[in-house]
Amino acid sequence: MRLSTKAGWLLSAYAGAMIASGASAFAADDTIKVGILHSLSGTMAISETTLKDAMLMLIDEQNAKGGLLGKKLEAVVVDPASDWPLFAEKARGLIAQDKVSAVFGCWTSVSRKSVLPVFKELDSILFYPVQYEGEESERNVFYTGAAPNQQAIPAVDYLMGEGVERWVLEGTDYVYPRTTNKILEAYLQAKGVKPEDIKTNYTPFGFSDWQTEVSAIKEFGASGKKTAVVSTVNGDANVPFYKELANQGITAEQTPVMAFSVGEEELAGIDTKPLVGHLAAWNYFQSVETPENEAFIAKWKEFTKNDKRVTNDPMEAHYIGFNMWVKAVEKAGTIDPDAVIDAMVGVSVPNLTGGYASMGANHHITKPVLIGEIQDDGQFEVVYETPGLVLGDEWSDFLPESKPLIADWRAPMSCGNFNTATGKCGGAGTQAAAN
Repeated sequence: MRLSTKAGWLLSAYAGAMIASGASAFAADDTIKVGILHSLSGTMAISETTLKDAMLMLIDEQNAKGGLLGKKLEAVVVDPASDWPLFAEKARGLIAQDKVSAVFGCWTSVSRKSVLPVFKELDSILFYPVQYEGEESERNVFYTGAAPNQQAIPAVDYLMGEGVERWVLEGTDYVYPRTTNKILEAYLQAKGVKPEDIKTNYTPFGFSDWQTEVSAIKEFGASGKKTAVVSTVNGDANVPFYKELANQGITAEQTPVMAFSVGEEELAGIDTKPLVGHLAAWNYFQSVETPENEAFIAKWKEFTKNDKRVTNDPMEAHYIGFNMWVKAVEKAGTIDPDAVIDAMVGVSVPNLTGGYASMGANHHITKPVLIGEIQDDGQFEVVYETPGLVLGDEWSDFLPESKPLIADWRAPMSCGNFNTATGKCGGAGTQAAAN
């Protein structure tokens, strides 16, 4: 297992026995409620609706195995409608009114940051399934998506190995792209890239008129140096972005695009033939050939009754997070949040790429990192994979204010931003990362 230097000692990975799947009688008129907090309308529905469906499938499967603690699981679905303040309101309703035991949800970092105060105030649990910018570790959150060292940094390393010297950092204008690009700018310059060889640009959510922006990318790439686009464009803005790339003749051979938020679901709405060869960095692709993945895909198509429905990386993150939660509840013998939070550290469950995901003391998990090339059928061909698993690094080694910080939610430390230089909890704090 390959871990970052400062995070290695945080991992408590114990491969426990699998939960027995024998049926048990459901307690009469008693269920365990599970919250699902994903946008089913608005700009992020293109990405989040499928995660709601994936959670319903996982809950149905667990009920078929006998439920949890002898009780049936009941899904409570709400639609925050891609409205970031509404995420907090809907989260409060799930916890305070519906009395859910845990919540699986959010996509954008701005939606996650919107709900954080609610989960801390009401002492509930959020499983967050999407790649994010790092610079955060909260007691009430388990981050099952990728931190920058599990996606952005390996992606840039791959492109450097392919001879890229000039960089366009193209993102949607909110915290995830801005913080990720701040890390990448520092990383690239530490690798010897000159500031004038880095171009950064942001557009609003739902942006559709890409002609000027793509023209600027084309002009920046005309210097003679091999240029790549690192894309943190989110949501339905990706559809017109890729269409305009094709319209202006930007090919993968000329200027490859490495996307962090485009997977199989987003490509389902695009003519992918002009995009063949462009790249994405994730921790899972539907095209991965393992028995676990084949079984998951078959169950997904059966559940949705649609052979054309695809799987993607955040779905696998929910698969991992949900199974970890089930295992931790069984381990704790209760759905009490404090007991489950303590039980989560060290829990290990199968992933879909043929290995195991383990929950670290920093509330991040171990993952492989995969680079995939877009194919004309909307799937990805894996062209690179890390030789081992990588533990998510919550605080970046490439930002001076974050470098000395670690997170360890086990007693006696129980701190999300412990400063190793001062020996005190409180470090730079999560608010510094939000600025």
